[in-house]
Amino acid sequence: MAQTISLRKGNTRLPPEVNRVLYVRNLPFNISSEEMYDIFGKYGAIRQIRIGTNKDTRGTAFVVYEDIYDAKTAVDHLSGFNVANRYLIVLYYQPAKMNKKFDQKKKEEEIARMQEKYGVSTKDK
Repeated sequence: MAQTISLRKGNTRLPPEVNRVLYVRNLPFNISSEEMYDIFGKYGAIRQIRIGTNKDTRGTAFVVYEDIYDAKTAVDHLSGFNVANRYLIVLYYQPAKMNKKFDQKKKEEEIARMQEKYGVSTKDK
C-alpha cells in the first residue's frame, strides 16, 4: 500500500492502457468469488468481480477496482501469480481488442451465409 500512496503523491502519468477494469485469464475453473476477493482485495477496494461460467468464458474473470492506482498495483504484482498450479495472466481490459474477436466471428458467419446464398463453395479448390 505504501507504493500506491507514493504513486498518488507524485505527479506520475499513467500509460494510456491502464484501466480500473482488469481482465484475468488462466484461472482454475473451480475458483470461488471469495478466493478472488482474497487474492485481488489485497491491492485495494474492489467494486466488482465477474467470473466466467459458460463454456467460452470459463477460466476468465473481470475485476473492477475503485481506484486506478490499485488496479495498476494488482497488475504489477499478480501477473504470473501461481493459483492452484496455474499462472495468472492479468491484463488491463481493452474493449477495442475484445470487440475484434466478436467481429471476426460475425464476419465469418456472414461469409458462410453469403456463400450458401449464392452457391459459392471454397471446397472445390
